Amino acid sequence: MGATRGEVLTLAGAEVEVRGSPIHGLGVYARRAFEADEVVLRWDTSRRLTAAEAASLPEGERRYTHPFDSETTLLVQPPERYVNHSCDNNTVVRDFCDVAVRRIPAGEEVTSDYAADGSGSRFVCACGARGCRGVVG
Repeated sequence: MGATRGEVLTLAGAEVEVRGSPIHGLGVYARRAFEADEVVLRWDTSRRLTAAEAASLPEGERRYTHPFDSETTLLVQPPERYVNHSCDNNTVVRDFCDVAVRRIPAGEEVTSDYAADGSGSRFVCACGARGCRGVVG
């Protein structure tokens, strides 16, 4: 299951949708307003991989991995795999959920700070936020 930059992916009953993002390729957008401390997304944690399985993933899929515990890696599923990084994030990751840190109005892109989510990500940032740090990790 996936969407291309010009498509919109909305799962039945979903409160978010996936569509093109100015931050990076695809992004997750709120279909309704979320209040601070409200769970925006609960991650599907069913795709747990061993280190060997994670290493054998195609490059395009490896970018969607996140540590699950000391022995396994989670292959993050749609739509949560499309939550982009922002230095001015509107969610934080808690117990494999994206939780709003402030009110998120309908139509706003859902973002997270990859430097604080436990993923160990390192990259040059292109989020476009006023206070962008330029580098994550």
